[in-house]
Amino acid sequence: MEWLKLIGILVIIIGFLLKFDTIAVILAAAIVTGLVSGMHFFEILDVLGKAFIDNRLVSLFLLTLPMVGLIERFGLKKQSTVLIGKIKSMTSGRLLSLYLLIRELAGLASIRIGGHPQFVRPLINPMVQGALATKYRLKPEQIDEKDVEKIKAEASAMENYGNFFGQNLFVGAAGVLLMVGTFNSLDIKVNAVNLAIASVPIAIITLIIVAIKNIMLDRYLARKYQHKEDQS
Repeated sequence: MEWLKLIGILVIIIGFLLKFDTIAVILAAAIVTGLVSGMHFFEILDVLGKAFIDNRLVSLFLLTLPMVGLIERFGLKKQSTVLIGKIKSMTSGRLLSLYLLIRELAGLASIRIGGHPQFVRPLINPMVQGALATKYRLKPEQIDEKDVEKIKAEASAMENYGNFFGQNLFVGAAGVLLMVGTFNSLDIKVNAVNLAIASVPIAIITLIIVAIKNIMLDRYLARKYQHKEDQS
């Protein structure tokens, strides 16, 4: 019976394979795991409520769920696609690089934009796909499924790069303070300002390398979809 408590993992795997909504799959897995573990439904709600009160980050995340659902329901993806379509010179790669720059600057100011479910999925991803459709005058169904998935992955990667290499630019970031404490425990004298300054070259190098990668993505998309634009 103990193995039955791992059914939540199976729910997540099946949900992802069937491409159901990510947030819904994770919440369903949590509820199912609680039920098979002998918890009453109201106990599960109590645990979620306690986490809501005790953990500020979890609370903020849960507060964004209804908002994300509502803005997607009322056409955020469509409006973001239309908006990016008005910028004729914008390409998918340029938009990805721009988001990476914004993400690193947000890290420098310790501003949390929202992450994958709250920002990348409902906003950045459709904007990047919209840039591709506008550039080559494509209809959504003319974009190969493989490239749709590739764009999703690239948009998520920009969030990962920006968060990982940009968060240490802020002297009060948890990672910076952790490193300061670790170094001091080893009798290595360093302060948060020094670590933040040392993180700047890494963030710049990351921006340059990823920008080159995004240029290569634009060239790949140009080779593949340029002929479709010529035929239209």
